[in-house]
Formats: sequence, C-alpha cells, structure tokens
Amino acid sequence: MSVMDSDQTQESLQDRNTQIIVAGAALGALIGMISSYLYTRAAAENGNDDAGARGSVSTGQALAVLLAILGLVRQIAELGKPRKEDKPGKK
Repeated sequence: MSVMDSDQTQESLQDRNTQIIVAGAALGALIGMISSYLYTRAAAENGNDDAGARGSVSTGQALAVLLAILGLVRQIAELGKPRKEDKPGKK
C-alpha cells in the first residue's frame, strides 16, 4: 500500500467519522425537540401552567431521566465495539 493510498484511506475514514458525528448531532437535536414538545403538550393537557417554570420537575424525576439517558448513551457506545464470539461450550 503506497503512501498516497494510505492518505486516501485516512481521509475517507475521517469523512465517514464526520458524517456519523453530524448525523448523531442532528438526531440528538431532533429527539430533544420532540421530547420538549411532548413535555409541554402533556403539561398543557394536564392544566400545569407552570410547565416551564423553575422547580416544576422534581430532582428525583430529573435524576431518573439523566440515568436513562446515560444508559442509552452507553448502549450506543457498545454498538461501536466488535462483537464477541460465542464462548466454546456455551449455548
């Protein structure tokens, strides 16, 4: 493999990584927007006019959401790891 081929491969890999990051950022923004919309709609339907006010979400609720988000991020990170082959003798 020549130096030129190696440079093209590195550039291709970098372009792919950039595309994945941009797509992830766009997807994250879309999910955040949908979540915010659903939160405000649910609050309005339940007559909670203070939906956006400070303190309208309890610390426990915020912590539960944060832990769920961290779990999701961890699962997404695991997708990038190679699959482990089945261990011999286990079914």
